[in-house]
Amino acid sequence: MRKLAYVALAASVAAAAPAFAGGLSEPVSEPVIQPVVPMATGADWTGAYVTGRLGYGDVSDPSDGNGMTYGIGGGYDWDLGDWVVGVAGNYDATDIDLDATGDSVDSIARLGVRAGRDFGNTLVYATAGAARADATIGGADLSDNGWYAGIGMDYALTDRMTVGGEILTNRFNDFDGTGSDLRATTAAVNLGFRF
Repeated sequence: MRKLAYVALAASVAAAAPAFAGGLSEPVSEPVIQPVVPMATGADWTGAYVTGRLGYGDVSDPSDGNGMTYGIGGGYDWDLGDWVVGVAGNYDATDIDLDATGDSVDSIARLGVRAGRDFGNTLVYATAGAARADATIGGADLSDNGWYAGIGMDYALTDRMTVGGEILTNRFNDFDGTGSDLRATTAAVNLGFRF
């Protein structure tokens, strides 16, 4: 009977042997594969661009008035790493009536430079240059040259499309010999296409 018990025990151990295959070594774990996440490198601001603009203007001197502005713009930028420099121009038609006199500011055109800080997909800049305004004052079509300065920001939606905004002060001293200065503050949003 003892022999039979030993044989049964040996058979049980033999049957369980495949469960211990591999011995006492450490189990091999599968390597963990981390997903590759592309690093955002930001926009390359070098190149030409065009924009559509929509905004608001507030005029003071010689009369007060405010209204919508709308127009187009464009320019060329050079991306120098952390900094961007460029040339820019735009034309805004305006619906700005001055008081109740029937006078109006009809358009403002600008040509200048801009320089700013590259924050990847965001460009924050200052801009300044020459400006020209057309107005109807006392029934006469007048125009004069002056200057503008301001700040702006562009955000790259894609490598080709941008959205941004700009606030500018526009100054015209002794507007077309009238003896009055024309001052206008404009704020505009723009949608741009870079190429």
